[in-house]
Order: sequence, then structure tokens, then C-alpha cells
Amino acid sequence: MTIQILHNPRCSTSRNALAKIRESGHEPEIIEYLKNPPTREELVAILMAMGTSPRHVLRAKEPLAQELGLLDPAKTDRELLDAMLEHPILIERPIVITGKGARLCRPLDKLAEIL
Repeated sequence: MTIQILHNPRCSTSRNALAKIRESGHEPEIIEYLKNPPTREELVAILMAMGTSPRHVLRAKEPLAQELGLLDPAKTDRELLDAMLEHPILIERPIVITGKGARLCRPLDKLAEIL
């Protein structure tokens, strides 16, 4: 099974997700999304696989989200997506993608749904 993880090595939840994937006997493709951000098409495909909107993966606790006014419910999906593409730190993590789908693995037990 092919597994990808949008990973931030500074995030303990992301590190724990990576460890759990490896414990399950798989070596995922690690995408350090802050160094190699997804393209618009890739991020849209991930959101479609998750069956969700950009607001679901917006890192609301990131101060930049507040500074840019992204917590305003009037912001459109396009505006949120544009901001996440310009500032990948706004993408919540870890996002894990497998043949069974894609999940924001926060809390970590969401990982079991797609492994």
C-alpha cells in the first residue's frame, strides 16, 4: 500500500503519526509540505479525497490565520485555499493519504481509519 504523509517534523502529532505508520510495517512517502508545498491541484485533490473543504484543514491556531482574517466565516473556500497555498503553515497536519482515502490525523486515532 502506498502511503503519503504531509508532515512537519517540528509537530509532535505529525511525528507520532509517522511513527505509527512505520510501526504498521509501511514506509510512507514523506512530504515536508513547508519545504515542498502542494500545488493548487494537489491540495484540491487531497480535499476531495477527504470529502471536506479548505476550512476543515485550516490551521486556525496559527496566528497568521487570525492576522489574515481567515477565521471569518464569510471567507470563501477559494480565499482559504489561496491563503494556504501562499502560506503553507496554514495547512493543518498531519494529513495522511492511502488507497483507502485521506484524513487529517488529528486526533491521531483517525489514522486507523485509513491504514
